[in-house]
Amino acid sequence: MSAATQAFLAMLAAERGAAANTLAAYARDLAGAEEEIGDLAAATRADVARLAGAWAGLAPASVARKTSALRQFFGFAVDEGWRGDDPSGALPSPRTRRSLPKVLSHGDIAVLFDRAEMEAGSGKPDAVRLLALIELLYGSGLRASELVALPRNAVPRDAPFLTVMGKGGQARMVPVGDRALAAVQAWLALRSADPASRFLFPSRGRLGHLSRVSLFQQVKALALRAGLDPAKVSPHVLRHAFATHLLEGGADLRVLQTLLGHADIATTQIYTHVDAARLVTLVNQRHPLATKATSD
Repeated sequence: MSAATQAFLAMLAAERGAAANTLAAYARDLAGAEEEIGDLAAATRADVARLAGAWAGLAPASVARKTSALRQFFGFAVDEGWRGDDPSGALPSPRTRRSLPKVLSHGDIAVLFDRAEMEAGSGKPDAVRLLALIELLYGSGLRASELVALPRNAVPRDAPFLTVMGKGGQARMVPVGDRALAAVQAWLALRSADPASRFLFPSRGRLGHLSRVSLFQQVKALALRAGLDPAKVSPHVLRHAFATHLLEGGADLRVLQTLLGHADIATTQIYTHVDAARLVTLVNQRHPLATKATSD
């Protein structure tokens, strides 16, 4: 990898607080482009145009991701004075359609939680922990990575909020409902994993935390036991249900953006799709002219 791309990655980490996974993805895309056309800081527009052929067999989403990484790199190179031009106009611009996440109905949520609560009633630590996990996924809209990495001291004592470390190391406060708080307190009372662990949901046999893979598997297994299609249930689906159901209940989109930890409101708009009929009804009910009689 060239010195220029290394400097770009260092900037992403230092100035934008990019997460490790994001940096790794950028590094792969930039290194792959350099394998095709050489040092990106010195690449000509014709060199950049050749990437379209090299990426011809890739999915549109993959090409869009690579194109985005290179556009940002070239903009950085111009700002740093390494280049006098920006050749990113020669990059392919595939049209991608972002698919909407799967949605669980209110009925599906009720069935899933009925099963989890019944199992937790046994007092078995694994069942009590699973109830706490899904309560936080659906009740607070946490990402799976945020949930499993919660420190034990994130649990509030006198305030109904959690301090969550989100993407890019950005901290935010998220509300915790009475149900979720009760489930977490029940788990804490039974928590028998390594007491030296600083995590709320520690892993067994080491000082780390529960893995995202394990969380994914446990949620799928619970869905199966509840009689739901496990292919339609995951930690991300529960987070999406949190957002969708709040929006259906009248939550403000900007508030939802803060709760979900989205840097851009556009992400929230895509993530929390709302059916057109509900939007039309909302306009008809809430717009100042909605009750004004129409003239003949």
